Amino acid sequence: MANLTNIFKPEAGTRPSLACEIRPEGVVAARASAGKGGGEVVMAYAPLTEGALTPGLKVPNLTNAGAARTALESALRDVNARTKALTVVVPDAAARVLLLDFDSLPAKHQEALSVVRFRLRKMVPFDVETAAVSYQPMGQSGDPLNVLVTVMPADVLAEYENLVREAGYEPGAVLPSTLAVAAGIATGGATLMVNRAGGSVTTAVTQGNEMLLHRSMDLPADPAAREEEMAQAVITALAWYEDTLRSVPADLYYVGAGGAAAAMQSRWIGWVDPAPRVADFAAPQDATALTAIPAGMTAAVMGALATP
Repeated sequence: MANLTNIFKPEAGTRPSLACEIRPEGVVAARASAGKGGGEVVMAYAPLTEGALTPGLKVPNLTNAGAARTALESALRDVNARTKALTVVVPDAAARVLLLDFDSLPAKHQEALSVVRFRLRKMVPFDVETAAVSYQPMGQSGDPLNVLVTVMPADVLAEYENLVREAGYEPGAVLPSTLAVAAGIATGGATLMVNRAGGSVTTAVTQGNEMLLHRSMDLPADPAAREEEMAQAVITALAWYEDTLRSVPADLYYVGAGGAAAAMQSRWIGWVDPAPRVADFAAPQDATALTAIPAGMTAAVMGALATP
């Protein structure tokens, strides 16, 4: 997992021009042409059979690795991949993303990483010393210093990386889904987003080049209880937004199967009162879908390819 040197505005050339997101619903692949800003983007999608991917902090995530590899190969073949280096977007449920306060961090990366790992020891239910850990200070100064930290169990990361290598590609960077989405947000204002994938949901708030809120939770198996938990997650994020930013968001950006249209038809949105307008992250006009891609599924790969 690449260090989060700048998740929001990565330097040109620091991420591959080929990306894929592996979601419980399927695999989305995207390829950017050469040129400043990535140029034209082409995308493709291959569905996964239900239950083939069950994201979590323990292996196996890939309960049907053969089906996942077939979907990955198909999506990448459809975009006519011209490089083997690949930015891999994994489900939020496969990692932990935290916002932590520090008095300060050492200037040297390895020393700072040791401090971050020490802080994580009692915060995550897996071995931190072997885990992949990345961090990025939110702003250059502050008292305390707010730091975005991503940690992923070593065996879970290896499972996704091995999948990519078995398909004939090389993982050049690994990003959790909502961080990839955040990397593609163009506005400098505050943005509230909801990212639903399979049996989990993440709510997040960004402002400019900072992540202000990131909360992931597993949803119950019971459909009725799942919708209630979805509503509560969104209500909690809306309350945090209003209390912290002293404003009400005009839009709630939704990432997930069916996109905003499906969200508006779901039971959970009816329990959010008052509910903001639900919107999709719009793909650039020069993005081309080479196969049919379900609505709500392109935001993460577009973010993974985003450059200043």
